[in-house]
Amino acid sequence: MMSTAAPEVRKATRREWVGLAVLALACLLYVMDLTVLHLAVPAITEDLKPTSTQLLWIIDVYGFMVAGALVTMGTLGDRIGRRRLLLWGAAAFGLVSLLAAFSTSAEMLIVSRALLGIAGATVAPSTLSLIFHMFQDPKERTTAVGIWIGAFSAGSAVGPVLGGLVLQAFWWGSVFLLALPVMGALLVLGPKVLPEYRDPNAGRLDPISAGMSVVALLAAVYGLKQIAQDGVTAVSVLAILVGVAVGALWVRRQRRREDPMIDVGLFRIRTFNSALAVNFLAIFVMVGYFLFIFQYLQLVAGMSALVAGLWSLPSAVGFVISSQLAPKLLSGVRPAYVVAGGLAISAVGLVILTQVEVATGLVSLVLASVVISIGMGPVFGLTTEMIVGSAPEEKAGAASGISETAAELGGALGIAALGSIGVSLYRGGIADGLPAGVPADAAHQATDTLGGAISAASRLPAELGAELVAVAQRAFVSGLVWTSAVAAVIAAVIAVVAAVALRGAGTPSPNAADATDEDVDDTAPELEEPAASRTH
Repeated sequence: MMSTAAPEVRKATRREWVGLAVLALACLLYVMDLTVLHLAVPAITEDLKPTSTQLLWIIDVYGFMVAGALVTMGTLGDRIGRRRLLLWGAAAFGLVSLLAAFSTSAEMLIVSRALLGIAGATVAPSTLSLIFHMFQDPKERTTAVGIWIGAFSAGSAVGPVLGGLVLQAFWWGSVFLLALPVMGALLVLGPKVLPEYRDPNAGRLDPISAGMSVVALLAAVYGLKQIAQDGVTAVSVLAILVGVAVGALWVRRQRRREDPMIDVGLFRIRTFNSALAVNFLAIFVMVGYFLFIFQYLQLVAGMSALVAGLWSLPSAVGFVISSQLAPKLLSGVRPAYVVAGGLAISAVGLVILTQVEVATGLVSLVLASVVISIGMGPVFGLTTEMIVGSAPEEKAGAASGISETAAELGGALGIAALGSIGVSLYRGGIADGLPAGVPADAAHQATDTLGGAISAASRLPAELGAELVAVAQRAFVSGLVWTSAVAAVIAAVIAVVAAVALRGAGTPSPNAADATDEDVDDTAPELEEPAASRTH
């Protein structure tokens, strides 16, 4: 019986690593644009005078459009070329950033932010699928994905700090101009250091399916965010129902088309499904708890936005370091146990967060954030690699789009569910401890949010105002503590699930012959060989 030696896996050259640096810059900018605007809200409110509804759309429409367009952009990249889509998206992002920076009305800024979301949706799936094409060696690929994850974390840290520095010297529109140098570098260096890859058998894009995916995701995310803000209402429930219904019709359409937008058979790959679920729930926990951190730093500890951003740096550094340690941990530990261990560490961090108090909570909060970030760093990198690596290579763009969409939805659901718990506890605490003599209008405003309570207190006599603020801060911290406890339980449960559900997913093998049938459902239609086990 003849045996053939396993083909040698191509190692990355300097060109690939330079290309990775360019892609990491694009990812950093993508996240920065999600966070930097929050610091500019007071100046925007003063200049453009938006209504409360308009202000909500200015903040949220970017994330809505990113979530709605990710799957479409991932599939479009498979068809027209991933590098081409990324460069087109970068050019569009730069141009629309200029439009946003010089907006003269709230309506103009809302439209600009929506267009930025569409352009931003080209970044995540394009960069991730290009990384899987550029790095064939499993260890190098794991390192590259870790750097990719670290760039997202760095963006969330750099955004508040850099935004605060810029706003001290320039007008609110300057935060949008931060995109121009990075996108310019991507347009210049991208054609030189990034390879092009597309699905050689790609068919025509289905505009109806693309529109349905956007409508389904926008409606669902909008409904979840409305629940987080206003509680369960007829509008929020209707939006979610519309999203679910359109999504179901979209899936039905994909199953009936000969050339579907994405291959729904991806969801029958066990590793893909399990890793996607763990990734989704991990982001659910992390985004849900993080909702309270900046509010505590600014509205309880009394910090400025810039100082609060600086206090977020330790957790960001912890996330970056831990995501880079994943390749070393993989050398002797199964990925399932690394993921489970990271989630268990995050659960410990969330328990530490339950020790936060109004007057002496800063140390506990920063320590908890660092521990949670250290735990979550390898989780996101490894599960993302499992999600995309388990898909056929020509579907890597669609798989990464699904991964990023699940991340957006996981974050929205975390805010909606954990945020609603915190809001409910806050309102209950205010109702039980409201000082006598507070006018009805001030009491109503204080019951809504902690920021509302502080604003209402500023119009009351000094002693009564101070008493109202103290009650509101205690109620907020109580909500933070109990929400963290719920998140800790969820993280611990996910850790157990990950250890069991992902134990069959080993370190990707460069030899296709090493692939087994364990990852694919026996009842699933046959899929092409996973990209993680192919050579080129």
